[in-house]
Amino acid sequence: MALSLSKNQTISLEKTAGSGLQRVTMGLGWDVAKPKGFLGKLMGGDGGSIDLDASALFFDAGGTLLDSVWFRQLKSRDGSVTHTGDNRTGAGDGDDEQIKVDLGRVPQDVQTIVFTVNSFLGQTFGKVENAYCRLVNDAGGAEIARFNLSAGGDHTGQVMARLYREGRDWNMQALGTPSRGRTFQDMLPDIRRHL
Repeated sequence: MALSLSKNQTISLEKTAGSGLQRVTMGLGWDVAKPKGFLGKLMGGDGGSIDLDASALFFDAGGTLLDSVWFRQLKSRDGSVTHTGDNRTGAGDGDDEQIKVDLGRVPQDVQTIVFTVNSFLGQTFGKVENAYCRLVNDAGGAEIARFNLSAGGDHTGQVMARLYREGRDWNMQALGTPSRGRTFQDMLPDIRRHL
């Protein structure tokens, strides 16, 4: 059974999913917030669509950005991390975007992988509901952990979570830090606070 993480909670992937864990998927899901109240429903229709973008950023122990995976670069240079593609609406059930990580292939100089989400079009999280990120074991598809991103607010991005090395093991920390920006580059000052 998956753990439901709270903000800043950390888990050991080895203790939670077992020592054989090799490949994981970070899934991001969201829905468009429905208009509220009589006038909102009358004037707002179905709420439209929201284009959120998931990114994975690789940092060394000194905090240097080594590589990134996002909608403009769907694969890391070393091939260990792959983005499955851009969802521009948030429509449908399940994960709207996924980033696959082969933990065994991540270069040794990568200390931390930070996962972010942002609205490229500048739509705020006040227009989003049911947002989450989750980590899934690719061997069998079991969900390891889930973190509710608690949508709402006037921010356009969020530092979701990070995977980081502790010796030979990987840990996951739920972050949920609101940020602003159309891409992860705009969010780097907030991201660096978690390295």
